[in-house]
Amino acid sequence: MPDRIMKVNAYTTLDLLDGEAEGHDFTEEAFAVVNVTSPRRDPDHISLQLELDNTELEHLPAHAETVRLSPAEARELAADLEKHAEKVEAAAGEDDED
Repeated sequence: MPDRIMKVNAYTTLDLLDGEAEGHDFTEEAFAVVNVTSPRRDPDHISLQLELDNTELEHLPAHAETVRLSPAEARELAADLEKHAEKVEAAAGEDDED
């Protein structure tokens, strides 16, 4: 991702994921980076950031999306991720037994 908005390094939460951008007239797939951070001094929120590799996109300019979460919202998101991870793992386990 040569024209990155986000810094991607050893501390980045997740990098080189399969990502997708969907618009009214298009859907594009590209590598993605996801990062979770909070301010170093006086943290008052959690930032969840997502950036798609713009070299693989035709319809979108280089950009990154950021959502600011409160601690309660971050925990709610984490709980929902856990719930869906368990659902997918359970389904994969059922398929392995067939």
